[in-house]
Amino acid sequence: MLNYLRMSPKKVRLVTNFLPGNEVEKALNYLRFVNKAAVRPLVKLINSAVANAEHNFGFMVKDLFIKTIIVNDGPFLKRWQPKAYGRAGMIRKRSSHIKLILGVSPGAKKKTVKQETEQMTKNQAAVAEKEVKPEEKKTEKPKTFQKGRDQSFKESKGFLKKFFQRKTG
Repeated sequence: MLNYLRMSPKKVRLVTNFLPGNEVEKALNYLRFVNKAAVRPLVKLINSAVANAEHNFGFMVKDLFIKTIIVNDGPFLKRWQPKAYGRAGMIRKRSSHIKLILGVSPGAKKKTVKQETEQMTKNQAAVAEKEVKPEEKKTEKPKTFQKGRDQSFKESKGFLKKFFQRKTG
């Protein structure tokens, strides 16, 4: 679901008409070669939906396809343009709501718990390796200032003191 996209629904539908019924990878490949402004938000929406399907439901990317994609009108901003004889013409800056529904191909398998545990053990092993190598703590020497800089650094009263001591003529 992508709400309040500041783009006309008519322009977004030009891009989305091809997508329903196609596999996700094929749809993303198609969008890569379309030269329209609506492509970037659509790619982000599809990638987000795929990530949710993988994480929340355990589906593989190759098993997903775009079931439906609906582009509805959102609210529009009303702006005025001056016209002849002192009149004003209304400009409607339209927005879109996009609803994307992914489907799963028949016979698709979910990620099994075994695959997830293998990934977890790999991640835990990597974390353990990092913990085994303790970093040596560097002892920092106190900062020393040069003689000239040290005095001016301590004696400086600041900008305000200098500003208010000026004589005005």
